Amino acid sequence: MGVARKMKIPATKYPVERFTLDNGLRVVLTPDRSAPVVGVAVVYDVGIRSEPEGRTGFAHLFEHLMFQGSENLEKLAHFRHVQGAGGSFNGSTHLDYTDYFEVLPAGALERALFLEADRMRGPRLTEENLRNQVDVVKEEIRVNVLNRPYGGFPWLRLPPVMFETFANAHDGYGSFGDLDHATVADAEEFFDKYYASGNAVLAVAGDFDVAQATVLIERHFGDVQARSKPDLPDFAEPDLSGERRESYVDRLAPLPAVASGYRIPDPIGQFEQYLPYVVLAEVLTDGDASRLVERLVQRDRTVTSVGGYIGFMGDEYQVRNPTAMLLQAHLPPGGDADKVLRTIDEELDRLATGGLTPGELARTQARMATHLLRDTDAVLGRALPMAVLEAQRGRPELLNELPRLVGEVTEAQIVAAAATLRPERRATIEVVPGANQ
Repeated sequence: MGVARKMKIPATKYPVERFTLDNGLRVVLTPDRSAPVVGVAVVYDVGIRSEPEGRTGFAHLFEHLMFQGSENLEKLAHFRHVQGAGGSFNGSTHLDYTDYFEVLPAGALERALFLEADRMRGPRLTEENLRNQVDVVKEEIRVNVLNRPYGGFPWLRLPPVMFETFANAHDGYGSFGDLDHATVADAEEFFDKYYASGNAVLAVAGDFDVAQATVLIERHFGDVQARSKPDLPDFAEPDLSGERRESYVDRLAPLPAVASGYRIPDPIGQFEQYLPYVVLAEVLTDGDASRLVERLVQRDRTVTSVGGYIGFMGDEYQVRNPTAMLLQAHLPPGGDADKVLRTIDEELDRLATGGLTPGELARTQARMATHLLRDTDAVLGRALPMAVLEAQRGRPELLNELPRLVGEVTEAQIVAAAATLRPERRATIEVVPGANQ
C-alpha cells in the first residue's frame, strides 16, 4: 500500500448571506457581480419518500400542478413572464426535495421573486388542472419507463429489492391507479402540509445587491401565510442481512444489464464516513483508467459499459439516509451477470487488500474537483445546491468546501470503504432482454 497523500484542492469563496423571514422562509443569497444574470431557486423539503401510501407519484404530480397557475396568475402565465424576460425555468422532483427555479437577466430578479411567491401562496388546484396533469404524468411514465428500453433501470427497479418500507421502496413515478384516484382534496392537503413557508428555502445567486434583494424578498414573500415545517419522517431501516437478487424481463431491452446497490453511511449524520464512498465510486468507474472499466470493459470484455454513483437519482450531496452506492453494467449478447458480479467482488477485494496504485486517488480527486468547480460556474449551479444544503443541513456554505473535502479523502479511507462492500450486503437486479422472446 502506498503512502497516504491528500490532494490539495482549494475551497471556493462564493459569499453566503442567510436570514429567515417571520413566516419561517429561509433565504440564502450568494451575490456575484461578474455577469448580469441571476438564478432563483425555491426548494421545498418534500420529495418522493414523503408521499403517502396509496398516492405513489404524488410528489412529482404536485410539481406539475405548481405550474398550472397561482393566486394571481392564470395558467401558462409563469411561462410567459419568464420567457418574456429572456429567461428559462423548470422544476424537478427528487427523493427528498422538490425544486423550482429560474435563470434570468439581472434586471428581472423581482419578476422571478413575484412568480415564486405567488405560487407559494397557493397554486390553482382545480379538478381540470388535476386531471390534465395526471394525464401528463401518465404519458411521461409511458415514454420514460413503459415504452423505453431499460426504463426505470435501476432507479425504480432496485429500491423494492433493497428496501422494505413503503417510503424507500415504492415507485416514485407512481402507478396509474394511484394517480387516477388522486383528488383535489389530496392536493390541497399535500400543499398545506409540505409547501409551507417554513418548509421552504429561497436561494438567489448572481448579479444583485444584497440590501436591495432583501427588500424585494421581504416585499414579495413577507406576507405569505406562516405555516410551520412538518415533522420529517424517519426513513431509517436495517441494513441487509443477506444478499438479495431479482431479475425481470424487459421486452424492449436488446441486451442484458445488471445493477447492484450497497448501503453506505448516513450522508448527513455521518458525512465524514460517507464521503469516501463518493470518491470510491469514481475510483471504480470514472474514466478508461478506472478499476472496473479497465477490467470489465477493456480486459475481460464482459460488459460494454459500467458506471458507479451514489444515490438512486445520482444526487450524492443532496440526499438523506438511507441511500446506496450503485454499480451498474450493460452486457454484450449472451453476457453472464454472475461472472460480472464475481469480477466486481474480486476487484473490491483487490482494492481492500492491495490498496491504490500510485496516482490513482489523486487523478480521481482532481477530476471530481474539476466537475464540482465547473458546476458552480453557473448561477443556478450555486442557487440550487445551496438551497438544498440549507434545507437538509443548514449549511449552504458546504458547497464552497466540497472540492477541498473531496481532495482530503485518504487512501486508507477508500480501502476501508471498499472492504465493506461485501456480497451479503448487496441487492441486485438483472435485466433479461425480451426483444427476441
